[in-house]
Amino acid sequence: MCKSRNTFQLSRGQIWNQRYIHLQASLLTNLSNAPFLNPLKVVKTPNPYSLKAIFLDRDGVLVKDQGYVQTPDELILLSDVSEALISLKAAGYLLVLVTNQAVVARGLITEAQLTLIHEAMQKMLAAVGAPCLDAIYACPHHPNATDLAYRQTCECRKPNPGLLFAAAGVYQIDMAQSFMIGDRVSDIIAGQSAGCQTVLVTTGQHLAPPIESSSPIKSDVTADYVCTNLLEAADWILRKR
Repeated sequence: MCKSRNTFQLSRGQIWNQRYIHLQASLLTNLSNAPFLNPLKVVKTPNPYSLKAIFLDRDGVLVKDQGYVQTPDELILLSDVSEALISLKAAGYLLVLVTNQAVVARGLITEAQLTLIHEAMQKMLAAVGAPCLDAIYACPHHPNATDLAYRQTCECRKPNPGLLFAAAGVYQIDMAQSFMIGDRVSDIIAGQSAGCQTVLVTTGQHLAPPIESSSPIKSDVTADYVCTNLLEAADWILRKR
């Protein structure tokens, strides 16, 4: 079972016993005015209890990239994910999912359905002996969204670092001690913009063109480390300690 120190109230009114946050569209619309978006305030705030985190993309890092996942049945955990998460958690890292989910913006599923998919993923992790994710942050927006309610330029859609800064503000995460692991250049840019070290894994869309964004995405950005899967990423991170 997933165990954690905090309990959060979900938007449906259901209590979920884990440190789980699903960010609603309205919450991240104006992150530019939020104090935690200043990286200096996150990284340099005197705080003897600062935590370190592993920020994880979802598709192509934790689960097989199936395109727009619309049901929990489409989730397939990648090999060695369990072992990687166990080792990272044992080393004292928070495990924080930061994921673009344009499937909502495309009108294919609702935010409530996305929450159910993530709850199912947490149960899948627990079933294979892996620690559950400490927090889940999802951006439902897209600059060319089918659902006009989600068509906006936001701070939370990677390569923007809004999701990472949101987590840092809640958990007092020291970004200089933290890592972003993703399979796309947009993940790497988000991690670098937030002040994290970055790892690119080749289990997903690492060769695909950059995602749609409100501004051009540089394709020549280099991660601190490139490897074949999450377990290799974890091994590299732990060797750096």
